[in-house]
Amino acid sequence: MDSVATPGRTLALVREKGLVPRKSRGQNFLVDANIVRKIARAAELGPGDTVVEIGPGLGALTQELAARAGLVIAIEIDRELFAALEETLAGRDNVRLVAGDALKVDFDRLVAGILGIGEGRLPTYKVVANLPYYITTPILIHLLTSRFRIAELVLMVQAEVGYRMLARPGGKDYGALSVVVQYYTEPAVVLKVPRTVFYPQPEVESLVLKLTCRTRPAVQVEDEDFFFRVVRAAFNQRRKTILNALVSLGVEKSEIMKALAGAGIDPRRRGETLGMEEFASISRTLQH
Repeated sequence: MDSVATPGRTLALVREKGLVPRKSRGQNFLVDANIVRKIARAAELGPGDTVVEIGPGLGALTQELAARAGLVIAIEIDRELFAALEETLAGRDNVRLVAGDALKVDFDRLVAGILGIGEGRLPTYKVVANLPYYITTPILIHLLTSRFRIAELVLMVQAEVGYRMLARPGGKDYGALSVVVQYYTEPAVVLKVPRTVFYPQPEVESLVLKLTCRTRPAVQVEDEDFFFRVVRAAFNQRRKTILNALVSLGVEKSEIMKALAGAGIDPRRRGETLGMEEFASISRTLQH
């Protein structure tokens, strides 16, 4: 089938299939072939690559990925869209459609099963996704903390969320999401995406980011779960000093004072001013 990345083709498909784009699921379909090509180009795909696409919609980006990659695995949760995809992607032998919730998918097991190999022999693969606002943080946590064999992710997200992923200490957008993303990956901006390239148009601008997964986390910690508990505690009550914010961990204030002193951190500072190494130092010291 011809590209669906045009307003006319997308609108025709929506009408033909009786589709009602669901705002609750962030169903805004890309209708600009130039943007689609730029996103696919950012993934740097070749014939030897496997790419997993989350939320393919009507298949505009899937078609472009299939023209570049060896194998595209597209995961779609919406039954009506899944049926439409079977038509828009017909004849593309290197595309596998999977009906399911990406939040519940074991990506390594899925990819290995489709490739017909054991998980222990699974090569790295890439992920491309247009993530709606409501699922961005949960799916990122799932993809990053599960330690799947993902080499990089190219994600289109709400611009506000994208800037939070990129934010540095001291900035207004800096928070727990910034630390999580930068702990596991090196994020970079690919392009800004205006509202006008979607049907229907969303209320906000979007941002395409490329997250290159680190071979080792940005900082070394003994217990990742505890490290992220410290990070969340620091940002859950942003107006509090780091000393008072960390009390929510259930640790005595005197122990927190010792840990901060051991890490060389002023207890009057706020969490939003702390860098990742400082959070790591606090978590290491609190555990000893």
